[in-house]
Amino acid sequence: MRVFIAGAGGAIGARLVPQLVQRGHEVIGSSRRPEKADRLRALGAEPVVLDLLDADAVRSAIAAAKPGAIVHQATALAGMSDFKHFDRSFAATNRLRTTGTDALLAAAREFGVSRLVAQSYAGWPYAREGGAVKSEEDPLDPTPVPAMRETLAGIRHLERSVTEAGGVALRYGGFYGAPDDAQLEPVRARRFPIVGDGAGVWSFVHLDDAATATVLALEQRATGIYNVVDDEPAAVREWLPVLAEAIGAKPPRRVPRWLARLAAGEVGVVLMTETRGASNRKAKGELGWTLRQPSWRQGFADAYRGAT
Repeated sequence: MRVFIAGAGGAIGARLVPQLVQRGHEVIGSSRRPEKADRLRALGAEPVVLDLLDADAVRSAIAAAKPGAIVHQATALAGMSDFKHFDRSFAATNRLRTTGTDALLAAAREFGVSRLVAQSYAGWPYAREGGAVKSEEDPLDPTPVPAMRETLAGIRHLERSVTEAGGVALRYGGFYGAPDDAQLEPVRARRFPIVGDGAGVWSFVHLDDAATATVLALEQRATGIYNVVDDEPAAVREWLPVLAEAIGAKPPRRVPRWLARLAAGEVGVVLMTETRGASNRKAKGELGWTLRQPSWRQGFADAYRGAT
């Protein structure tokens, strides 16, 4: 089929485009940055420069592309490091998840595109109570930290709009595997500490595995919500030292909650001590998804070998 990928120039787009092309699909890949056109072309996509927040431009792009499916992977997360002002840091991504999603869905309705896949997130939005690992049926956080409210509202808007339109929202875990992974430098510089008991549970997924799950969801006309994470949700105190070792860094520091709150606000404390992980049982069972990196334990070592 012809697949229009919004945000094809991002980390997951670079893995998704080649997989789709290899399986015989025609890919039209959009990016708001003209300099990414050559890269997209080299990956096998037909490049389009597009501002997803311009509804008229989105309409024109979809009309010209005539796709059979739309994949929404657009975010603005590069260099995100200010957890203390979380919503402010995510403001551009929140607009892409709301205004950008609305523009894509309006164009999809007008031009009869019924296959829809969108990027959501499983890393911290689940309710911070009950079990450590959550399924798609579990509720999202009803009382998020004030600094995260707008970002969670953006995720809710995207998921509700896409699923009501008959599409699928993929709640990815934390991505890893990119050679320029932004999380490596703070770990290497020991600026990514274990806070308090380090009990916050995180879920990860290698970018290649995330792309494979996306292809399966697209080809199988999946609907609803799926967690796209690896097999081993883990507390910060477990995975962070392993990542440090994988990149040849010194072990992470340990800091008390009060000190982390001063530096990174309540958001930083919650991410390190209270978040819940996600189960991939549904995606593996219903999509037939097989992971090449079932766990971050080996995945970190394989992805960052030579990154010391």
